[in-house]
Amino acid sequence: MNTKLKITKRTFVKSALGVGGLGLAARLLGGIGSPREVYAQLLESGIDEKSVLARVKKEGKLKVGYAQTLPWVHKDAKTGSLAGIYYDVVEALAKELEVKAEYQEVSWADATIGLRKGDFDLFGSSLMYTVPRALVVNYTAPLWHKGHLAVCHKDNARRFKSAADFNRPDVTFSINVGTREEHVLKVLFPKAKIVTTSGQIFLAAEPVRAKKAELWATGDLDATIFAKKNSSWAHLIDPAHPFGKGANTWAIRYGDPAWKFFLDMWVDNMVASGFVQERYDYYKETMMAGS
Repeated sequence: MNTKLKITKRTFVKSALGVGGLGLAARLLGGIGSPREVYAQLLESGIDEKSVLARVKKEGKLKVGYAQTLPWVHKDAKTGSLAGIYYDVVEALAKELEVKAEYQEVSWADATIGLRKGDFDLFGSSLMYTVPRALVVNYTAPLWHKGHLAVCHKDNARRFKSAADFNRPDVTFSINVGTREEHVLKVLFPKAKIVTTSGQIFLAAEPVRAKKAELWATGDLDATIFAKKNSSWAHLIDPAHPFGKGANTWAIRYGDPAWKFFLDMWVDNMVASGFVQERYDYYKETMMAGS
């Protein structure tokens, strides 16, 4: 009886891995490609091929959308390069996935729209949880929790001692359109008026500087750093008592359970390990020192 020994590339590579590891397998099967590609052919993970997680590993890149907000994700004024708490966390994610993060800047108003259109696969900026957003995008597990603080002009410092002074018809808040503050202010201070700006979040502080609005509300650390850097006119109101605290994290599209489950566990691990806290403390200390 004539039998032929049939050895597939997969079987051969598995044998090579057992003898000499991934590098040897890649060299022996030069036609297959890089060690990453060899490993990808061997990996039988069960991940849905349609998942972002599978595509990211296959293509070697992660498409990340961001909107600037200091100190979470922002462009360095001197170098133009990205920096910030969540930028560093995204970079850590890309490193552990062994892929390259590719960034696309969007406005806050277009953040969830770009994500749903597929312009990017992860919105990696500081996104506060709201029910309207949660109905159109899928939040990951929380990376952080934060509240809001308000900034006024120094000339109005005596007028506002705490959040108890905000709920009045003669008070106008300036906020960036598409941010969580719009929802929080309407709930907590229904008597106050609201005007909105578009673009970067800090542009909403301009009407307060120009005395066209009384208050600008934003994230607690964000407001603290802004007031420090603009101390010539900006006054931070009752910094020890942020209001409207909520979950702060990233977002992805609905319909991809493999990507969602992976990110949830990864995020929980990064929070538990202290990495997010360490990055928060670093940027707070650096920026409050004026570096």
